[in-house]
Amino acid sequence: MQKEMTSYQVGVAAEAFAAALLARAGFHISVQYGANQPGYDFVVEKSNKPYLVSVKGSQDESWGLTKNHIQNADYHGAIDKWLCKHGENLIFCFVQFKNKEVGEMPDVYLATCGEVAAHMKKSRGGLGNTILDVEKTWKIGKSAGVADMIPPHWRFSKQRTEELLTK
Repeated sequence: MQKEMTSYQVGVAAEAFAAALLARAGFHISVQYGANQPGYDFVVEKSNKPYLVSVKGSQDESWGLTKNHIQNADYHGAIDKWLCKHGENLIFCFVQFKNKEVGEMPDVYLATCGEVAAHMKKSRGGLGNTILDVEKTWKIGKSAGVADMIPPHWRFSKQRTEELLTK
């Protein structure tokens, strides 16, 4: 499948959609621009409490999150290193553009780094994975027949934002 956007365009569009949705949900947004951004893309605030948000865009229904940390096929160790780098409470906003027409809303999911790490460790029947997939059924290997999918309650909603961002 040919990709419609470059990776740069995916990143810009994902951040814009995420910021717009969070603003629409009643949050104040402070966006970073330029090089050397720390491990988040923007800060959201409501009721004088700030939250760091990292936005990840994709147009292939997956996000390679921990692949830079994998050594000796230790998926759980890679996930632990990734979690240590980002911290339990960093909020991830995953924006998915696959099969979405221009002008159509992408699929958007919200989860804490801790939730993502726990989910990725359960992936592949508990073997773990470096990639977060929207939905995937494993066809070969030790995980053959296992189906993984993003938890439905991660889908962006006013309720989900309040659950994560008003603690």
